[in-house]
Amino acid sequence: MFALVDCNSFYASCERVFRPDLKDRPVVVLSNNDGCLIALSNEAKALGYKMGDVFFKIKNDLLQKRVAVFSSNYALYGNLSERVMTVLEEFSPELEIYSIDEAFLNLRGFKDLEARGKLIKYDVERLTGVPVSVGIAPTKTLAKLANHVAKRFDGQCGSYIMEKPDYDILKQIDVNKVWGIGRGLTEQLKDFEVKTAYDLSQLDPRAVRKRFSVVAERTVRELNGISCIPLEEAPPHPQNIIVSRGFKNRIKAKEEMIEAVSFYANRAAEKARIKKVFAFRVHVFIKTDPYGDNRNSYSAGQSIILDEAHNDARTIIKAALEVLESIYKPKFSYQKAGIILTGLVYDTERQISLFGGGQSHKLTRLMETMDMVNKIHGRETIRPAVVGTNKKWFMARNMLSPRYTTQWKELRKVRS
Repeated sequence: MFALVDCNSFYASCERVFRPDLKDRPVVVLSNNDGCLIALSNEAKALGYKMGDVFFKIKNDLLQKRVAVFSSNYALYGNLSERVMTVLEEFSPELEIYSIDEAFLNLRGFKDLEARGKLIKYDVERLTGVPVSVGIAPTKTLAKLANHVAKRFDGQCGSYIMEKPDYDILKQIDVNKVWGIGRGLTEQLKDFEVKTAYDLSQLDPRAVRKRFSVVAERTVRELNGISCIPLEEAPPHPQNIIVSRGFKNRIKAKEEMIEAVSFYANRAAEKARIKKVFAFRVHVFIKTDPYGDNRNSYSAGQSIILDEAHNDARTIIKAALEVLESIYKPKFSYQKAGIILTGLVYDTERQISLFGGGQSHKLTRLMETMDMVNKIHGRETIRPAVVGTNKKWFMARNMLSPRYTTQWKELRKVRS
């Protein structure tokens, strides 16, 4: 049996953890540069707001309806996600972190699963403040649907167990709600009169494989209680690392672009060290506003291949600035830049060059020390000087909440 634990309206729920005054009040969270809505509480959804709504168009309406609006606080969300996963590790020795707000647990061998599902929900909310829904079923696909029932169906308490395929329930769920059935496949299935999860479960798995794919075949079998998708306890091998943001203010000076690219490169190297991978290739891209005047538009990107795979900030930044030097053109107003690290390998997969130039043990220790200090005292407590301190170009986050759990100066103050 598998359990899928999913945090409810995760970003909005994180904003409520340290703000009890927001209980039952509509909450929305904005995308980078406060562009559009990317997370909504149930109260905000009830008012008719949707994911992707452009903020500046509905700003006054949000204010009139007393909706609490927040810029994305990734430091807070990431830390609370880690806390949720830490609690879940106590309930099963086998855990797959599926996303920042979802995890699968293998409950094979455990008894009284109904009580266990309720206990998982209770403990996560008690220890982290983040509300979750729990779905339990014999396959991961059915566990996803059981979670949907726990969260959306009337009369449920946030935990639902489907001990075997419940076809009456499957008849009430649209096929596009089935895990792994995307928009394109949903449109193709319409030609076969497949509208619900039940309709999909009744197809011949071999015919589905022949007509669509082996992934679709597995989905059909899983809907019928045959487990085909195992738990992935180890995260999949990362294919790339991307750090890209639009600028709050357009960049016209080369010095500011150097600072921005260096900042993104440093962040990309930090992510590589967190994932314990090393990069062979550093790609840099810059571009002007795609919706601006075509006569003043410019976009370019280029890569550099390293002699050996690295994840230290010094090498990644140096390579990124070499690329920037070759693609940067003055007299343009740049709207966005980004870094992509590819050719990622784990330490055991690295090949050492006969000609040297690799990442030294001394440099690796320096990076470990910098990461440790930044983890304890807050990100960028120690950083390469070239990333700058002012960052006038940095993305707009005008409604950013405090980083309650990762910055000493922003700790919640309690007075008796």
